[in-house]
Amino acid sequence: AAVCFKNAKQFDQAREACLREAEAHENNKAAYEQAGMMLKEMQRLPEAVQLIEKASMMYLENGTPDTAAIALERAGKLIENVSPEKAVQLYQQAASVFENEERLRQALEMLGKASRLLVRGRRLDEAALSLQKEKSIYKEIENYPTCYKKTIAQVLVHLHRNDYVAAERCVRESYSIPGFNGSEDCAALEQLLEGYDQQDQDQVSEVCNSPLFKYMDNDYAKLGLTLVVPGGGIKKKSPNAAQDKARGPAAVGSHADEEEDEYSGGLC
Repeated sequence: AAVCFKNAKQFDQAREACLREAEAHENNKAAYEQAGMMLKEMQRLPEAVQLIEKASMMYLENGTPDTAAIALERAGKLIENVSPEKAVQLYQQAASVFENEERLRQALEMLGKASRLLVRGRRLDEAALSLQKEKSIYKEIENYPTCYKKTIAQVLVHLHRNDYVAAERCVRESYSIPGFNGSEDCAALEQLLEGYDQQDQDQVSEVCNSPLFKYMDNDYAKLGLTLVVPGGGIKKKSPNAAQDKARGPAAVGSHADEEEDEYSGGLC
């Protein structure tokens, strides 16, 4: 009956049929998920997610954690544009299930989605913790180049939190990751921190506009492009400008006159 209602696009009746099936067959966990998908077709997303979550809990109780994690991911995708906060929670739950099953690559995929949503929502304290979790697992599976990229993301998050000390510590701790010291990622981060510490906006912008930063995931690239040093920063001045400032306004005027007089008689 549920299938017939679905084919006829009578989603409300299809949902009711699925729920009645689930209640009649306590072991049929998928019926709750199917009912949730009917609610999705009706654009009743919070209710859909609630039913899919219920199905995932029953999958776990029934000893099928992989199916539970996949259901949680599906629910996260459904609700992501409506309630990013709920989506983060669902992705983190899915990651936890995958990690418990030692399916670390799938866990990392879920954590990555959660981290990006946290950055997008400017929940930077939570984003910093989520990125640290990702980085720890990448280090565990010896995917060191990705650890470098996560370090860049961490530093950008910390600097947007106005926590230079945490950003510096993050880089310092990463020296223990094989290959990090001497990598282009390490050199760029040291240059970034130096510019930020000296309030040199030009240097910071130069690093953040480099391909290494611009071609990161979009949410992290935006952090780089919008990073402003404390106090508004300083601009690098030309040597002549610095000398003119030291010599005063009169000197600046005479310097300009000299340049003008040089060609006063014509090019010949």
